[in-house]
Amino acid sequence: MIVYVGLTVIVMLVALLMKKYPARAGFDNRNVYVYTGITKRSMLNKICMLIIFIALFAVSALRLNVGNDYSKYVEFMHLTWSNAYVPTEIGFNLLTKAVYTVFGFENYIFVFAVFAFATVAFFLAALWEQSDDFYVSFAMFMLLGYYFQSLSTVRYYLALAMAIFSLKYLFKRDFPKFIVLVLFGACFHKSLLLILIMYPVCLMKWKKWMYGAIGLICLSCVFLQDLYLKIALKLYPTYEDTSYVSDDNISIISIARCVLVVVYALYIFKKSGNVEEKDRFYFHCNLGALLLYTFGSFMPTVSRIGYYLTVTQILLVPSLIKKTENEKLYKLLRIALFVGCIGYFCIYMKRASGNGVRLLPYETFLFHELPPTLSERGFG
Repeated sequence: MIVYVGLTVIVMLVALLMKKYPARAGFDNRNVYVYTGITKRSMLNKICMLIIFIALFAVSALRLNVGNDYSKYVEFMHLTWSNAYVPTEIGFNLLTKAVYTVFGFENYIFVFAVFAFATVAFFLAALWEQSDDFYVSFAMFMLLGYYFQSLSTVRYYLALAMAIFSLKYLFKRDFPKFIVLVLFGACFHKSLLLILIMYPVCLMKWKKWMYGAIGLICLSCVFLQDLYLKIALKLYPTYEDTSYVSDDNISIISIARCVLVVVYALYIFKKSGNVEEKDRFYFHCNLGALLLYTFGSFMPTVSRIGYYLTVTQILLVPSLIKKTENEKLYKLLRIALFVGCIGYFCIYMKRASGNGVRLLPYETFLFHELPPTLSERGFG
């Protein structure tokens, strides 16, 4: 645990040094703002970001048998290399074969390192470019477990990182780049395709009839659960007859977080009277997630769908807090947010060795060896 706690403390202290000020700039003869060079501030930001990236990447890339799916992925890579059937997407399979071919042996360590590099890079770029308060967003990213969970479900969290990064293109209405990025990410986890529908819908200005239609859909979930479940299993047949279907998918913590965010967003929107497009989008995402968790909990792995919506909390919450006009309330909210996140982090670390997480004990290939896989034990 000391590795994770130490990493979190170090990167959050380094992040304190980062300030999102514009680089040196001036105005041309048309009075247009233009970039004219690099300042000490921008250089310091780049250095700090590099330190943070290296620290996060190193802990992820050096790990061995850390994460709930680590040994499963090693087995999938072996089967892919053996040209056997695997349930993983084509991007994962091609990456594995490419790495194994280049190195001439089953170098699964390097495959995990590639995923770590891309996941951390996409998340950090998205937070820096899109957050109104990078430090608060980054603190939520670390303390709410987004980084640490990426050590466990590597394909999905790469897709999640690409999802939040893709928002820059969505807000710019650069739909070709948005679609291409999503399609590329879906080559590693096909669930990413869902945001091709969910994100544009959340970007729209919802009319009253749309809220009514959503209400009817939620109501139908009460009476048509079996039908919707059959449709879901047709799309994801690998979940049939598994614990994903029988398990209780309701997350009280996720619901509570959505409720708090939605209620406070409504308060800020009412006070300001002017809602920015990105904040409205984030609000719709969290309202959609709340309805999904409440009425769609019978669906297999509903949390994976919900995460594409709730990940926007690390962008929305800092934006809402910065819009708080009352200075005393602003400070109290920041304190409450950090206390809550730290409390969540402590609970998460306490459970980090349990089934479904398996982040503890932390081991590295520098000092440890991977236990025999199924194929090596003769069961594959």
